[in-house]
Amino acid sequence: MLAKSWKKICLVILIIACLWNIVSKIIYKVSFEETIKNLQEEEKQEHINNTN
Repeated sequence: MLAKSWKKICLVILIIACLWNIVSKIIYKVSFEETIKNLQEEEKQEHINNTN
C-alpha cells in the first residue's frame, strides 16, 4: 500500500516539475526577446542622436 502511494506522489511531483520547467522557459524566452528588442531600439536612438 505504501509503495503505491509513493509512486503516485512521485508521479505528481514529476508532472508538476515538468510543467514548471516548461512554463518558466516560455516566460524567460518572452522576456529575453523583449529585452533584446528594447536594447536594439535604444541603440538606434543613440545612433540617431549621435549623427545629428
